[in-house]
Amino acid sequence: QVQLVESGGGLVQAGGSLRLSCDASGRSGSIYAMGWFRQAPGKEREVVAAISRSGGYTYYGDSVKGRFTISRDNAKNTVFLQMSSLKPEDTAVYYCAGKYTSRSYYVLREVYEYDNWGQGTQVTVSS
Repeated sequence: QVQLVESGGGLVQAGGSLRLSCDASGRSGSIYAMGWFRQAPGKEREVVAAISRSGGYTYYGDSVKGRFTISRDNAKNTVFLQMSSLKPEDTAVYYCAGKYTSRSYYVLREVYEYDNWGQGTQVTVSS
């Protein structure tokens, strides 16, 4: 198992950008498929983006396609979420998630598929 810690959240105006980071410790993060999820008040937790163990395959939720980019640096055991053209509806707590994966190409898109979660970081976008 790994411990996941998110950082980079904060307040930003609509149209602005933020970069979130997820640092993995305890065990190599390079053997995990990773994802970013978010949960807004009164809504279900939803997938934002996901990335394979190798970093070669990605998935994006429809609402963030073209605006967000997920990437990873396996040497540093870090996963990033670059967020651009932010909208007020992007306001949510953003969570990093990981799952040990035996296949380098697996991309996990569902909350139930993950068993390691960070504490979350708040992103607030003002209009």
